[in-house]
Amino acid sequence: MTKGGMESVEVFTSEGKGRGLKAQKEFLPGDVIFAEPAYAAVVFDSLTHVICHTCFKRQERLHRCGQCKFAYYCDRTCQRAAWLNHKNECSAIKRHGKAPTENIRLAARIMWRIEREGSGLSEGCLVSIDDLQNHVDSFSEEEKKELRVDVENFLEFWPPQSQQFGMQYISHIFGVISCNGFTLSDQRGLQAVGVGIFPNLCQANHDCWPNCTVIFNNGNHEAVRSMFHTQMRIELRALSKISLGEELTVSYVDFLNLSEERRKQLKKQYYFDCTCEHCTKHIKDDLMLAVKEGESKPSAETVKEVVQFSKDTLEKINKARMEGLYHEVVKLCRECLKKQEPVLGDTNIYLLRILSIASEVLSYLQMFEEAADYAKRMVDGYLKIYHPNNAQLGMAVMRAGVTHWHAGLIEAGHGLICKAYAILLITHGPSHPITKDLEVMRVQTEMELRMFQQNEFIYYKMREAALKNQKIQVMPEPSNETSPSLFHKKE
Repeated sequence: MTKGGMESVEVFTSEGKGRGLKAQKEFLPGDVIFAEPAYAAVVFDSLTHVICHTCFKRQERLHRCGQCKFAYYCDRTCQRAAWLNHKNECSAIKRHGKAPTENIRLAARIMWRIEREGSGLSEGCLVSIDDLQNHVDSFSEEEKKELRVDVENFLEFWPPQSQQFGMQYISHIFGVISCNGFTLSDQRGLQAVGVGIFPNLCQANHDCWPNCTVIFNNGNHEAVRSMFHTQMRIELRALSKISLGEELTVSYVDFLNLSEERRKQLKKQYYFDCTCEHCTKHIKDDLMLAVKEGESKPSAETVKEVVQFSKDTLEKINKARMEGLYHEVVKLCRECLKKQEPVLGDTNIYLLRILSIASEVLSYLQMFEEAADYAKRMVDGYLKIYHPNNAQLGMAVMRAGVTHWHAGLIEAGHGLICKAYAILLITHGPSHPITKDLEVMRVQTEMELRMFQQNEFIYYKMREAALKNQKIQVMPEPSNETSPSLFHKKE
């Protein structure tokens, strides 16, 4: 694996897309093209007391900053590492009386860094903050109104003794955050926990079927090998073989949507029309709209009804999930599947969405056998739609593997865990916490599988005893979000 440095990429003018990045050498799947620390980053408002403000890891017990009583850290190492970025924020919060919203905090951190270093090129950056796109001219009336509110709140928070910036420049910074803020996740990669600005990453253009993926790595401040290992950073990793001079692309949105839906989302959030091959040729749309084949092929009218029923059910499910009514969610999923199964094909996205929710919620409720059945069908569908080295596919296969293990289906569970491990080695790399967790599961399930093949009866007896001292974790509580977009857009 190569270690990322900015010498492996070059900024160029990409036809019809403005600036882009291209490879300065050949890359193989899993190579780190470059790693980049955040120019500035903040924890989401709702999680400020459970996530470390330096490395963005979720921890049981965090140390609170004694001065502002707002920032939390894993330990002294993280607190010391944060001081340069937290010092101004700390006194501003004390003066202001409370911490402002994440957007204001991120803008302030960017401005304090500009005050310290100037707004030109920072070390290791290919472009300056001034040169990042802000798309303010494309904002809707509603977005312009929100921008004005943000600017007013920022000016109330910004200390009089700090360098003063003009309204236009402050608006530029908020525009940059709006279009370029990158979603940061916790160490398990299961929850979006913050937002950061990474100027080099912002240069990578979108493609719905990209040749790179972006992974957030929280670093490991106990590691002593090098800064590369210890620093919180994003990594741009190759998903397929990339030739010298080839454009490097990432996907800003989840592929599991019809091309028309992806284009709408990209236009609304990032203000451009996607012209990638998968959108212009509607590649895989037929799979995502598949209906049951055979003698009794459903009529177009029936399909339309079932799709509408699925959309209505998904709205009800979201409401029930927000209220934590998980048994209600299961009931809605079962009803919907009953209607979908005779009509929709096994790669239809409406069927896959219900299977995904059902397997996740049933796992949480520890109804593992039913969950495993749905998870298997979901993964079979995903494998036909997603790029073989897609990070979200890898995570879904991993969850399905753990669900099968919990259901006592050791052969299928081990197979899925191995498949997930192969994907995540490329998308996340061997040193990422998720991949390390998966390696432990792979070794454990392999050992169990050997035992199972030698003597099933003894295996189940030992499993019963082992479950009391459980190694593989029970599933996390279902999240109310679909997988986060690459860039964080304020809704």
